[in-house]
Amino acid sequence: MTSRSDARCLAAAQKPLRSKMADSQSTSLGEDTEKEGRERSAWKSPTIEGGKGSKSGGHSKAKNGNLSDLSLVRFVTTELTRGYFLEHNEAKYTERRERVYTCLRIPKELEKLMTFGFFLCLDAFLYVFTLLPLRVLLALLQLITLPCCGLGGTRLLQPAQVCDVLKGFIMVLCYSMMSYVDYAMMYHLIRGQSVIKLYIIYNMLEVADRLFSSFGQDILDALYWTATEPKEKKRAHIGVIPHFLMAVLYVFLHAILIMVQATTLNVAFNSHNKSLLTIMMSNNFVEIKGSVFKKFERNNLFQMSNSDIKERFTNYILLLIVCLRNMEQFSWNPDHLWVLFPDVAMVMASEVAVDVVKHAFITKFNDISADVYGEYRASLAFDLVSSRQKNAYTDYSDSVSRRMGFIPLPLALLLIRVVSSSVKIQGSLSFMCVLLFYFGLITLKVLNSIVLLGTSCVFVKEAHMEEKLFHPPPSAVSSRVNSRANRSKAPQAAPQTDAGTDKGGIPLASVSPQPAHVPEVPAPATLPKSDSDIFLTTPDEDEDDIVKIVNMDTGLDEDVLARRTPKKDLLEIDRFTICGNRID
Repeated sequence: MTSRSDARCLAAAQKPLRSKMADSQSTSLGEDTEKEGRERSAWKSPTIEGGKGSKSGGHSKAKNGNLSDLSLVRFVTTELTRGYFLEHNEAKYTERRERVYTCLRIPKELEKLMTFGFFLCLDAFLYVFTLLPLRVLLALLQLITLPCCGLGGTRLLQPAQVCDVLKGFIMVLCYSMMSYVDYAMMYHLIRGQSVIKLYIIYNMLEVADRLFSSFGQDILDALYWTATEPKEKKRAHIGVIPHFLMAVLYVFLHAILIMVQATTLNVAFNSHNKSLLTIMMSNNFVEIKGSVFKKFERNNLFQMSNSDIKERFTNYILLLIVCLRNMEQFSWNPDHLWVLFPDVAMVMASEVAVDVVKHAFITKFNDISADVYGEYRASLAFDLVSSRQKNAYTDYSDSVSRRMGFIPLPLALLLIRVVSSSVKIQGSLSFMCVLLFYFGLITLKVLNSIVLLGTSCVFVKEAHMEEKLFHPPPSAVSSRVNSRANRSKAPQAAPQTDAGTDKGGIPLASVSPQPAHVPEVPAPATLPKSDSDIFLTTPDEDEDDIVKIVNMDTGLDEDVLARRTPKKDLLEIDRFTICGNRID
């Protein structure tokens, strides 16, 4: 009983203590809220609070203590000592560092591609001077001796020999027409123009050169196909002779255009104040503005790289022509060559600098890796290696022309015209020197071809593209209009045609290797396709429509359709319409 009474007394004594503690806690909380309210009001109107605080001394001390934390010294101290941690955004800064490394790698990778492309253009250019005349002579000799040997086959000449003979005739006719063009009169006519006029003329000539290159290869291809087309097919052309006259007219006009361009550059070299040359070189930097701030995909960048290779090689040949004309005027004095050297070096350096800056910023803005130039180099190497096979459907020089837009016939014709007018050949010793020089060109051509072929095989093997070399060449090349028409008629014509042949019963070659377990799709298989007639000639919207049509008509799964859809890689870029700098 005593223990119970003691416990009751202890509980009664603790009740007032608990009430006092609760009251003290409530009063402290009230003071805290009141203090926070005073601080907020001090932030809002410190002058008013300060005025009120002057009436009550206790409150003024508290407010002065709070305002001292907001002093200018404290703000400056905080700004000088505050820190931050870059590792909290590691992915962002790692990406920025990789962009810097990519820009630093661009000059090396780009110059590798440019060097390889330069020697490809040089190989196609030397072919016109060295092997083409020999091939034309062999073809004509075979044609002359044909009655003695008898008709051993249905063809008088092979398609490649027919194309070589046509090229030879075009060169002979255009050279005879170029002999009537007076280079000296053209030089003085251009020199009499003002600087601004010459600047405008040079820009117009650059645009015209790209347009001529774009349409010129189509004219030559039309001539070659018209002359070698199988005769059993129905005639759907105007004849070989009209096509041949069109090709002669094109090569002659393109050669005249390049001659005017070289003459304008020669006038710029010989101007006293070099103002025209400076303006022409600054024009290259305008190209950066027109291309850097555009959106580029990998295939578009490939086209621009090919155009830059062609432009650089053409400029080197133009500089060679300028040096030959100037050396002729100074009686081949070697001292004058050193006078021309600074200007030539400036032109070449500006070309390299513009290409490096342009490609560096294009890859930066479009988030493209520098390794893509290795893929471009492998694609060009694949063109060279595939054209050396027995079942090749085009010559490697024509392949370079279509891929880069570089047509060697007009440029070679102009160089022959300039060299023949600058160098006088008299006497047997001069003929011996010309013969030795010709043998030297053949040696250079053969050596260059061997090195290029070996290097191309290495590039193709490193890119794991050697399996595509064993694919048969396409049996038919459809034009852009015909391919679209066939695609629109494909669902209706599907039940009437076989899956593996076209209307003529010709087996179709697939662009990319297909798995053996994939079922056959009737509609898209009826379209004749080639490696070079997929990407640029067929917009993305058309291919999407094809997939939708196949999905409705055949009812296949989406993954099967994805496997049947042609893969868009660099080898599928249309090399027949890439001439010029056409970027879609």
